[in-house]
Amino acid sequence: MSSVAVQLNDIAKSFGPVKALAGLTLEIKEGELVALLGPSGCGKTTALRALAGLQDLDRGQILVGGKDITFQAANHRGMGMVFQAYSLFPHMSAQENVEYGLKLKAHKVSAEDRRKKSSELLELVGLSTHAGHYPHQMSGGQQQRVALARALAIEPKVLLLDEPLSALDAKVRIQLRDEIRRIQLEVGTTTLFVTHDQEEALGIADRVGVMRDGVLQQIAVPQELYDRPTSAFVAEFVGLTNPIRGTVSGSTVSILGSQIATLPGSVTSGEGTALVRPESIRVEADPSGSAKVVTSSFLGSVCRSIVDLADGTRITAQSASSQASVLRAGTSVRVTLDTPAVFVKSL
Repeated sequence: MSSVAVQLNDIAKSFGPVKALAGLTLEIKEGELVALLGPSGCGKTTALRALAGLQDLDRGQILVGGKDITFQAANHRGMGMVFQAYSLFPHMSAQENVEYGLKLKAHKVSAEDRRKKSSELLELVGLSTHAGHYPHQMSGGQQQRVALARALAIEPKVLLLDEPLSALDAKVRIQLRDEIRRIQLEVGTTTLFVTHDQEEALGIADRVGVMRDGVLQQIAVPQELYDRPTSAFVAEFVGLTNPIRGTVSGSTVSILGSQIATLPGSVTSGEGTALVRPESIRVEADPSGSAKVVTSSFLGSVCRSIVDLADGTRITAQSASSQASVLRAGTSVRVTLDTPAVFVKSL
């Protein structure tokens, strides 16, 4: 089993009456990539800044490799950080930007070794042909790759990524997300990734922690977080979900004429609201169906439909893209569930 690289023990920070962190405890294993996910103001960036040494704490303890660094200066923590804004030096080439951190190391690195190291890292991030380019000569995605190479150049104890992809367009974001994951696995650096984008977190991390109001709501591997949320907030924040009223009895809930198992820790009996993922809802064209398609969108690999049920409940369903031509607005449909479990909350 991997050893623990980072420990945040009951860390807390308030800004006036606002609790940015309300006793956060988190462990990150050696070589693991953990993503902190949550809405603006949930405390995820404050946690990252505290680990970096850029934010003092009201209480708590931070350990890296078993060593207490709570009060250690930021420049002595050995962290590599990539910000949302690329923060490259505009008067330096890509190679010079990557070399910069090596020049500041306590144990001086020779010019030859700096060039060799920066060349290796630029090749790692796919920019070996851009070594002499300046930031204004590169795209946003290329600049962020240089920023990543610069952060890795000092061989950090922990790599910190503060929403590094949010300023990029969708296609570049996906490409660079995959590249970050490839590089992190290849280098093996322990990494904390902060984002508000659910798909980004699920697609890149070994484990994802969802935060709200300074509190860690749940942390789990991506599939468990998505399939087995432990609270309504997590279920509703991570991916699309449909709230559908139903009757709960023991370990089952009755919704849409189906009896399906509920997740542990939900409502035990009585009325409840089932939170159902769009891909768990099957919509089929049926002239005698009691539900109607409001809109249907072709999204490439899937077809997403907005459907009104007979009782007025509006839901979102996801089908194979081949259904787009069938599930047109106004089409009568039959709606069934295709899922072994849902999360249920009290009404």
